[in-house]
This record gives sequence, structure tokens and C-alpha cells, in this order.
Amino acid sequence: MKAQWLGRHLRATQTFVLQRTVIARSDVCCRKFSTTVSSSSKAKILEKTFLEKATYGPGLHEFINVKRAPTHISSEETNEEIQVPYLLPENYNGQGRKVFFEVYGCQMNTNDTEVVWAILEKNGYERCHEAQQADVIMVVTCAIRDGAEQKIWHRLKHLHAMKERRSARRGPLQITVLGCMAERLKERLLERERSVDVIAGPDSYKDLPRLLAVSRHYQQSAINVLLSLDETYADVMPVRLNADSPTAFVSIMRGCDNMCSYCIVPFTRGRERSRPIDSIVKEVQILRDNGVKEVTLLGQNVNSYRDLSNIPSNVTEQITNSKVAPGFHTVYKTKVGGMRFDELLRQVAETAPDMRIRFTSPHPKDFSEDVLRVIRDYPNVCKNLHLPAQSGNDAVLERMRRGYSRDAYLRLVDTIRSILPNVGLSSDFICGFCGETEEEFKDTLTLMEHVRYNVAFLFAYSMRERTTAHRRYKDDVPMNVKTERLQRMVKVFREGATDLHKLYEGREELILIEGKSKRSDEYLFGRNDANIKVIIPLMALPDEMGMKREITTGDFIVTRISGSNSQVLKGTPLYFSSIRQFYSHRYEDKNVTKL
Repeated sequence: MKAQWLGRHLRATQTFVLQRTVIARSDVCCRKFSTTVSSSSKAKILEKTFLEKATYGPGLHEFINVKRAPTHISSEETNEEIQVPYLLPENYNGQGRKVFFEVYGCQMNTNDTEVVWAILEKNGYERCHEAQQADVIMVVTCAIRDGAEQKIWHRLKHLHAMKERRSARRGPLQITVLGCMAERLKERLLERERSVDVIAGPDSYKDLPRLLAVSRHYQQSAINVLLSLDETYADVMPVRLNADSPTAFVSIMRGCDNMCSYCIVPFTRGRERSRPIDSIVKEVQILRDNGVKEVTLLGQNVNSYRDLSNIPSNVTEQITNSKVAPGFHTVYKTKVGGMRFDELLRQVAETAPDMRIRFTSPHPKDFSEDVLRVIRDYPNVCKNLHLPAQSGNDAVLERMRRGYSRDAYLRLVDTIRSILPNVGLSSDFICGFCGETEEEFKDTLTLMEHVRYNVAFLFAYSMRERTTAHRRYKDDVPMNVKTERLQRMVKVFREGATDLHKLYEGREELILIEGKSKRSDEYLFGRNDANIKVIIPLMALPDEMGMKREITTGDFIVTRISGSNSQVLKGTPLYFSSIRQFYSHRYEDKNVTKL
């Protein structure tokens, strides 16, 4: 009966197709168009618009009646490329349509936006700086906390109203949601915000030209949120959104395998995979040649970097297994093979000796002594480490699946400060995690008092769907308790940072100028090696030729620190310098690498 039904359905479908078009087409995926069609008919077909071309697309029978390719077709015929005449690649071109980006969240989203812009620019899109001028508005989203998502929901309401008010003469306004929220809430975005035209996850940016074309021509939503096991965008050279900035981001790996119980990243960014070292070094070289003075290597778990693409035979034995800091453990099996983060850091530092190198965001478990020694030995690798603790209590750390105890974390801090005496430390802390008691929270405060951080990112816990905590625990700490604990964390952090920053007073620090101060055009701001913001007055200094010139963005300035608080340092600019000039005397009599 199935065969009879297929036969009847096939005959009915073929009859419909014959009525719809004068071109007899059969087995389009196996045969070329009939050579009996006259040249004038072919010319008319080529002149059809996109929607008219779509009517000549394959019918249902071509998916049911799959036949073996005929063996009597000549080799000349089989070599001819077959083109299905619908949604051709030339239809992906933006044809000058203007794109506006709104970026939320972490540095990784900023770098992703630059990757997206590189792809769209290559496909005929233009960038604009005002949403009102745009034909396509791309919202790059963050899903790490509920507060970040709520901002985006509110913004989408405004964009929906903008879309409704748009004049028909300007054509449709396409609203695109990219990033972590796109992957996590894809169904809800389509149901709740019907004005969203395209949804693309972090691993599907190369598909954006096609998704935009499908949405534009068919007037319906297009979506691709598939996660990849190998996509790193290593073959895409990002186009910087702010070409005048002296700093830049370089993505070296994507995804995370740590599976901390509170974190949504492994579910929105996928498994860890690393770019080849060669492609990273090449990108850093291009940025160096374009005048960039500082580059930040990015990854969700940046210091677990592991390049499996090209492993020299003479070093394979030395880098067989992962190197985890003493007292730390992972939820996954030991990873075997690959060029590690310390080797990447060494190659990047040697490639650009007059460029500052930073990296974020790391996991404490991956701070092996090999990595710490590279940071110590190369003056252009900043002595600033992000060391996220999240909590100071062993029971909470266990529920969070962090893979270490309070004691192991403190021993790592001691090791870091013994190798890098003047290191600047930053950290992340969460208060109010599932089941956290007052006594457990006090352990976090005492850890902060003991370590003392220059910078800290402090948050009240926000439950995320799909995480291990969402499946296993209850978000049972009241919001008012979370808020009160957050305020106490802020107070402890500021007291510690104030004491640390006082130690800089009277010292000379090398500052990279990033721009004008937000409070006054008469002041500039930059950052020192420890990534602490420094405010200096705008003034002229003698250059190498003895001629005075004003300090500008991108200058390295030696500054004497004269004041401080928990947030910033204040100083007096002394003279222009460079990384090698400033640090040369500090490395002269030491058995370390010189640049």
C-alpha cells in the first residue's frame, strides 16, 4: 500500500509541476537541464527575480523519487556543475544594507562582534553608528545572569516599536539576536518577541549572510543555534569596531569543559576547542603592525588552551598531559597532547615585545608554574592575574563544582606571589548561592580580607536554567539576604583595595594611555601593568628628539603615583617611554629572558 500511495502521489505531484512550469525537469540533483531548451528561453529564466526563481525549485517528487544516477551520461555532462535555481549564493549579498551593533556582556562578545562584522563586510553590508539609520540591528547578548537578560528583553521591546514605525519606503528592518541568549532562549525569543528576524548562536556566525537573506526574502524568522565541536573562526580576521583604540582582543579558544554547577557557559558556548597557535600569532602580528599597543587573549577558560593542530615531534613527550595546579582537580579526564598555554604565551610575547599581553578569563586550576614563569620572564606579559574564587567556603565550593578547596586556593595565591611579587590580582565572587548559610558566607569575607584584590567582580547569585544547580538545588537564599551580603562583600573589597593601592604612592608606573577621562577632557586615563586605572592631567612632554608634544592615546607614559583610592590611582606624567626602555634596567642582572 505504501508503494501504491507513493505512486499516486508522485503522479499527482508531477502533474502539478508540469502545470506550474513549461520546463520539464526531472531528477534535478542528478541531471542537467534539458539541452532542448532554446537559448532565448534560458535568457528569460536568468532574468527572473528571486521569488520567481524560487517557483522553479524542486517539488516533493524530487525528494521521494530518488533514483540512481544514470550511467549513460557522458563525462562532459557529469562534470558540469548543477545549480538548483533558488537562494543562490549571490542572493546572500547585503547590497549595501546598513548594520548597527549593540553589544552586551563580556569581552568575548566584543570580539565575536568583530568576527561578525568581518563576515558581513565581506558580504556587502555597511556599518552605521545610529540605530535609526540601520537596515539590520544586531543585538549581541549575554546570558550569564538574569539582570543581563532583562536588559535585552526591554531593549527588544523598543526595537519592536522602532520596527513598527519604520517607513515602508525604506524596506523592512531586520532585528537579529546573537550570542549566548540566542542559544539559550531560542524558542522563547521566537514566541515572545515576534519581531526578531534572525537568531544565531555563537558557533553559527558564518551562516549569517544566508540567514539574513532567507529572512529578508521569505519574510519569516531564520534560526541557527547549532553548537560546534571545532569552530574557532581561526580563518576569519576580525574587523575592529574601534580602529583608533590602542587595545584589542584576540580570541584563542572557545567553550568550556569545567561544568561549574552555577554556570550556563558550557551550554551556550559548547565544548572547549582551541585555535592553532600559528593563526593567533599571525593575528597578533597584524595588530602590532597596525599600531595596537596592548592585546588581550580571550577564552572562556583561556589558560586551558591546547593546540592539537601541529605538534612538533621533539616536544610531544614534554606536553603529553594537562598540567593542573597542586590541590586542584577537574570533572573530566586528564587531557592528552597539544601545545599548552605557556607555549602560546611565550610565542606571542616574543612576536610583539613592545606590545602588552594580557589574558582573560582563566581558571585557577590551570595556573601551572610553567605559565607563571613565562609571565615572570617576559616584561611585556602583564603581571596581572584574574583568579576567580567564587566562594571562600569548602562546602559551597563543592556544591559549585569548582574543583578546589579554600586551602588549595590560598596555597596557589602564595605560589603566585612568590614568583610574581608585585602581581595585581582580580577575582570573581558570588554570594547567596544555593544553601549558603551565614557562616559559609563569612568564610568568603575572610578569604577576601586575607588575599586582598586590586579589582573584584561581585555578584548576587542568579539561577540559570539548564545548569547543574538548576537540576539539583534550590535557589533558597532570599533576595534581601543576597543584597545585604553583596553590600558587605563590596565593603570588604574596597577596604582591601584601598590599602593595596596606597602601596603604589610614590612609585613610578608605566601607563598605556587609552583616552580622555569621563569626568573631564583635561585629564587622560590609562592602565598600569596591574590593570589598575590611572588618571593623569593632559599636558605636553619632551619626546625623544627633545620636542614637546601633548600626550595622546596609545602613548606609554612613565607616571609617578601621587594619590589613590579603591578604584583608581592618580599620578603626574614624567616622560614618554616603551616597555623595553622602562623594564630594561630591571632585567639586566637577572637570569631571565630579555627582549
